[in-house]
Amino acid sequence: MWRHIASNAVTFLMVGLFLLGGVILWGKGQYTAEGPLQEAICLQVERGSTMRKVSRNLEEQGAVTSASIFRIGADYEEKTGDLKAGSFLVQPGTSMAEIVDVVTKGGASTCGTEVVYRIGINRVSVQVRELDPTTNRFVERAEFTPGADDVPDIYTEKTAKADTRFRIALAEGVTSWQVTEAIKGMEVLEGTVETVPPEGSLAPDSYEVRPGDDRNTILAEMKAAQEILVAAAWESRAPDLPISSPEDLLVLASIVEKETGVPEERGQVAAVFVNRLNQNMRLQTDPTVIYGITKGEGILGRGLRQSELRKETPWNTYVIDGLPPTPIANPGRASLMAAAQPDDSEFVFFVADGTGGHAFAVTLEEHNQNVARWRQIEAERGAEAAGNASTGGN
Repeated sequence: MWRHIASNAVTFLMVGLFLLGGVILWGKGQYTAEGPLQEAICLQVERGSTMRKVSRNLEEQGAVTSASIFRIGADYEEKTGDLKAGSFLVQPGTSMAEIVDVVTKGGASTCGTEVVYRIGINRVSVQVRELDPTTNRFVERAEFTPGADDVPDIYTEKTAKADTRFRIALAEGVTSWQVTEAIKGMEVLEGTVETVPPEGSLAPDSYEVRPGDDRNTILAEMKAAQEILVAAAWESRAPDLPISSPEDLLVLASIVEKETGVPEERGQVAAVFVNRLNQNMRLQTDPTVIYGITKGEGILGRGLRQSELRKETPWNTYVIDGLPPTPIANPGRASLMAAAQPDDSEFVFFVADGTGGHAFAVTLEEHNQNVARWRQIEAERGAEAAGNASTGGN
């Protein structure tokens, strides 16, 4: 009888082990299988949250089939203690294993709210926006000008949250003074900036920052990025350029940056200045005159006077030969490459054409014709504006 009982016990144990193994294999399959999520979601993991709370949240949003399997899998992989606070984009069909990786690896938010400090040529603005997970596009929630507009409540609310991301976006053509002043006004940053970085030394780009970051560290990052761009452009420069150093290249690129906002024109504008340098012609470019007046501290806000065009400053290329002594702004990658590899053309003149671009010319006669057309366009626009004003804009 005891032999029969022992035999049955062994049988039951084997069946139990077999079933347990099957359950484990099934659970593992569920953990690594494609998830049930149909549309992307932004998973919010609050500071101090637990894997149990996250698993329930995921189950409620239909991202996992079982909160228990999710927790057991995270425990088995010894990742439960690595949970990070933040906002994480979970794509349709993401497995439980993949979600665990997302919320335990880097801790950098991939969705949710983003505050962008935009440093432009004419203004600095702050934009609060949120990523719509279903479209993977940002939706603007608020925008304001620091010091000029009331600070919206959503900005105050979101900057206090740990999972909000922050970025600084520099436009091409901003000056180092403009960048420095804007960064000084960003209350999420720390540190005192004693000196303005050299003109042209900051790379226009988008920079991720965190609350408490040091302002000088951020400026150093921008300088390091520009050094890389300048070195790459100089290395790839065309032969026989009439410039002798990366510093000259940076000056030329800054002039190209300020002369045109049309990407397709950069190579042509650079060619004009290169041709002028080769022919010992003065560059005669208005942005350099403006820089001599403002020193990059803000915008002029009006047209140039004849007296200013005639006044000698180190940057007035109407009266000095060759390049000015420093850049006049911070050029971006495209303008640096245009200065290093200008178009192959004989153009030595250009003037606005009324479309936002320029009309280029080889001879002075052609240029004078282009100038006459531009003046006619200006006159017609002036007459139209006067007419609109007299009729109340109707």
